[in-house]
Parts: sequence; structure tokens; C-alpha cells
Amino acid sequence: MNRRDLLLLFALGLIIPLIVAYFQPYPGYLDADYYFAGGLQLAQGKGFTEPYLWNYLDDPQTLPHPSHAYWMPLASLLTALGMWLTGQTTYASGRLLFLLIAALIPPLTATLAFTFSHRRALALTSGLLAVFPVFHLPFMPVPDNFGTFMLLGGLYFLLFPHEDTPPWRFALLGLLAGFFTLARNDGLLWLALTLLVALWFARQQASLGRQLSSFVTFSLFTLIGFLLVMAPWYARNFSIYGSPMPPGTSRTLWLTRYDETFIYPPTQLTPQHLLVSGWAAILKVRLWALNQNIQSGFAAHGAIILFPFIVVGAWGYRSDRRVRLAVLAWLILFFVMTVIFPFAGARGAFFHAGAALQPLWWSLAPLGLEIAVAAARQRGWFTPQAFLIFRIVLVQIVIILSIYVCWMRLFKLGWGEGEQYYPAIEQRLQTLGIQPGEPVMVLNPPAYYLTTGRSAIVQPYGDPQTILAVAQRFGVRFFVFESSGKLPPVSPLYENPQAFDHFRYLGELDGARIFQIQAAP
Repeated sequence: MNRRDLLLLFALGLIIPLIVAYFQPYPGYLDADYYFAGGLQLAQGKGFTEPYLWNYLDDPQTLPHPSHAYWMPLASLLTALGMWLTGQTTYASGRLLFLLIAALIPPLTATLAFTFSHRRALALTSGLLAVFPVFHLPFMPVPDNFGTFMLLGGLYFLLFPHEDTPPWRFALLGLLAGFFTLARNDGLLWLALTLLVALWFARQQASLGRQLSSFVTFSLFTLIGFLLVMAPWYARNFSIYGSPMPPGTSRTLWLTRYDETFIYPPTQLTPQHLLVSGWAAILKVRLWALNQNIQSGFAAHGAIILFPFIVVGAWGYRSDRRVRLAVLAWLILFFVMTVIFPFAGARGAFFHAGAALQPLWWSLAPLGLEIAVAAARQRGWFTPQAFLIFRIVLVQIVIILSIYVCWMRLFKLGWGEGEQYYPAIEQRLQTLGIQPGEPVMVLNPPAYYLTTGRSAIVQPYGDPQTILAVAQRFGVRFFVFESSGKLPPVSPLYENPQAFDHFRYLGELDGARIFQIQAAP
């Protein structure tokens, strides 16, 4: 690979996400809204606090509330850094570094691919696959962790130890594992994997004593790198919660349906709560997650067309420890996101976490295609020029799929989860007498705060009495009941808005029905 190739891939990696970003005037979904709002708080000097609540898992008491009690802070830190660099708190400034990260991924992928084949054409093909990442493309320009995980994953496999690697190299891997974890809780997997790598390389020593000494040395360097990143965050959590991890995250182990992520009070989520649902229901949920995650692995991680070639490439290079580690990481993620956290996994966590492996998959896909074509040529099916033709066709199909996915996500389904109509709802609430510092209950509180500047809390999972209890705790008088929030326990309130005591129906706007909560029982 030469500098011109890498600059070309960087330029393409920047231009394509910029085109997508043009059609994304706001973050567009809860995760990105939350990360961007957290960055805005930091850039405005308000620290790790939030004037909104998107779940109740850590049993919050008041607003403002300590931020990032569920999601990790790296995406918000990157958002804030973009704002600090530009001196502005606009959405364009907040996603500046995410666009830069997206631009770095294609040349990084090509560089990684070159370490496998040492062939410029194959490396360029891998880089082009990274320019058009199909299902990931709509999310590359927004404040989220897709691009960050790809960048960290590519760097991890580039820095992967070799036979004569000095021990301090493990500090770099530990550092990357720390950034993985600062981005997402499942990033802890990369710390465990790095310790496994340390064991692999320690076992090469001749004697048991040297093996043990090497493993301890490699592990210490790994932990030093990891703690350089994570120790400040763990110290912050310990000062607030009395433990390195917030108390609410573990409660998601006991969900019986995804909507219970928003349950109130969160103390209902216990092992007994899960067991009461019955083993048949527990198994049914995990079979559903199995089906969803298989589809995600094939479509999202494998980009549909690339999947068989990734598998062939992984088999052909199975002796490479990087490939073995990547396959092991994918299988562990698949298990965890199917069996232990089925709801989070099937609803996007598996898609998110697997992004770290994409640079390696893109590196293997052209290699797998070459292996498949070579096998076919031995049977006399193709001419010597067939591999070049197939590479070109493969890239063309990936480009078409990427364009189609963007069209579906941005235009067919529409971009936004409340940002489109929240300003109009805010105007209506002001005419109804809502006070300046008064919070409102909506479905996407970070988005409401971003578009209106008003504090907001999420509609809890539960019946109308649950809504009243939450409203009383946080001083909420207005409930914006959006059509997508018609969950079974509370849907009668939406369908029959005049039939419930303590809920005064005030009208509808863009499918959202506005209620004034008059008094809690």
C-alpha cells in the first residue's frame, strides 16, 4: 500500500458519510440523541449530569441526574471534543470527530488487509468494502459507537502481537480494551480476550516457570493500559454509586420483555421476576433472539453478499491467530447477546458490538473470494481474469446495497424519533401553561431536551397508575403519549383518552396525544 492509495480511501471514507450526513439534520434515534445530549452537557460545562431520564434502572430520585448510568461516555466525550475544537455547540460540530473516524476506517482496513495478502489490489478491495459498509452506513456520521468500534477493532488487529513482540505491546492492547469499554460495557470482552492472547504467547516459553512469568508480565502490562483509560471512570462511579459499575445495568439480566427496560420501580427486576415467567417463556425469548442474531450476523456483519466469502476466508486463514481470536470474539458475543442479554442483543447490541470485527471481516472477504474462484478454476469453470471481474462485481453489489439501505433508513422509514414534531409539541405545551423549569414525560427524553431545551423523563413501562407514580415523583404535569408508545398495559389510555381519572385529555398533534396529569391518587 502506498500513501496515494490510503489518501484516496480516506477521501472516499469522508465524502460518502458526508453525503449521508446531509440528510440527517439531527441524531435521529435514542442512542445517538443520548450521546449527543451528553456531549452538549459536557461542552457547556455541566459535567456528567443530565436533565432527562431515558430509563429508571438505577432508581433515580431527582433531576438533574448523574449521566451515563447505563450507556458508557466515550461517544459523548467525542461529541464534546468536537464542540470544544470548533467553539460551537451545533450538531455539525458534535459529529465532526465521528466523520473523521469514518474516514479513517477504509485506509485502516486496507492496511490491515495488506498484512494478510501483501497484495495491493486485494487491500484496496477491502478498503472499498469499508467505504460502503451497507447496514452500518446510515450510522457512521452520527454520535454513536459504530465507527469508534471499527477503528478500535482495526487498530487492535494491526497491533496484534507476533513472536518477538515486546511485553509493552500488551499495554497498547490494554489501552484499546479500555477505550472499547469506555465506549460500551461489552467492551470488557476485549480485556478478557487480551488476557487470553497473553496466555497464548506465554505458552510459547520453554519451561512452566517462564510461561507463568511471561503471562504475569503480559497481563500486568494489559491491566496498566486498561486502567489508564478506565480508572478515572470507575473512580467517578465509585464516588456516586459506591461501586465501579452503576447499580442498574445488572437488572437487565432479569427482563422478561424488552419494554421492561423502562420499568418503574426498577426493584421489580429480580431473578424471581424472570423465573416467574416460566421456563417455556424464557426459552422462547432466547430462541427469538437466536433467530434475530443469526439474521444480524448474516445481513449486518456479513453484508449479505460478503458473508460466504468471509467464512471461506476465515477458514483459509484459520492458522492466523487474529482470525482465531476474531471468530472466538464473534461466537462469545453471539452467545452473550442471545442467552444472557437476549433483548438488548436482538434489539441492536449484537449489531453494535460486532462492529469491532468489521475491518477483519472486510480484510477476509476478498481472500475468501480468491479461494473460491481458485477452486472453481481448477474445475475449469472460470478464466484467469475471473477473479478481477468478480472483485469488481462484488464491490458494485456492496455499493448498491449500501445505497438501498440508506434510502430505506433515511427516506422510506424516515429519520428521527420525535425530533420532527417535538418543537411543535413544546409550543402547544407553552400555550397550555407549562412552566419554564417543568419537566415533561415523552418517549425520547434526550431528543426532547435537544430540540426544546426542556427537561424530560421517559414514559415508564406500566399501567396508568405507574405513570401517575412517576409523574408525582418528578413533578410532571404533562404527558405526551406518542403512538409508538402504545404498550399493552397503557394502550387503553391512548385509545380512550377521556375515560381515565387524573388524565385530562388536551388534544392530539402528529399522532401524539397530550394529557395533563391533574393529581396522583
